[in-house]
Parts: sequence; C-alpha cells; structure tokens
Amino acid sequence: MDGAQGLCHVVNMAKSRRSILHGCVTIGLHLAVLGAAASAGAQTVAGVWTNKYMIGPKDSVIATVVITVSDDAKTWSMKFPDRPAIPVRVVTTGGDSVVTDAGPYPSTKRPGQSVTLLHAVSHFKGDHMTGTFEAHYSGGLVVDGKTEATRTTHD
Repeated sequence: MDGAQGLCHVVNMAKSRRSILHGCVTIGLHLAVLGAAASAGAQTVAGVWTNKYMIGPKDSVIATVVITVSDDAKTWSMKFPDRPAIPVRVVTTGGDSVVTDAGPYPSTKRPGQSVTLLHAVSHFKGDHMTGTFEAHYSGGLVVDGKTEATRTTHD
C-alpha cells in the first residue's frame, strides 16, 4: 500500500468509526427514551384497582376482582374474593392501552368449568380504566363484555 492508499484507508476507517459511534449514540438515546416512556407508563397504571366485569344491555356486573399492578408494571395479578391470586400476562401496551391475558383458572360462575383464557383490552386515564373482555370457558362458551375499574391505592 502506497502513501495515498494508506491515507485513504485511515480516512475511511475514521468515517466508519464515526458512523458506528453515531449509530451507538442514536440507539442509546432511543433506548433511554423508550425506558423513560415505559417507566412513565408503569407509574401511570401501578397500584391496586377494583375492577368490575359487566355483560348485557344494562351492564350487569358478573364479577368484581382486585387487580394489582407492580411499580414497574411487569407483575400483574387479579384476585376474586376468597380465591388465590391469578397471574395476569401483559400482551402489549401502547399509549393509554394495555392488552392482557389470564388463565386458565377455575370459573367463579360455571361450576366444574375453567376459564381457559380471559383476554382484556384496557384504557387507562388517571385513576379510571375502561375496556372490553372476552372470556373463553372449557365448555366452549365465549362471553364478551365490558370492564371498568377504579384505582384504590397507588403503589
């Protein structure tokens, strides 16, 4: 390699390093912003919520549960009265919305059956949540309805 080729090689390496460094800084800033957004979202929904599941034209309450969301919003559970807590999985989040799944667990309304999947889409605003749910039972029945909750305690 002669002097001119060597100089071009050094310049190209420097440009390449600059591009790599720029990419790393950009990715780092992006991850920091995402982390801050996730943290803000976690603080928005963290706490203990009293949640009603409703069906029918008059929004008849079929169940009331307590939902607990950890400070980091990674650990969710729901608890029916006189029953053990049931883990809730967060499927996805976006804006004010959280999609969750739970189950299987023994049905509180249909003796001998299980809820194989409880799928919910929830929208949070301050200490209030509204949304929809779909409950799949082991006997094949699927029940759709609305859900509404109020935060009773901030974690």
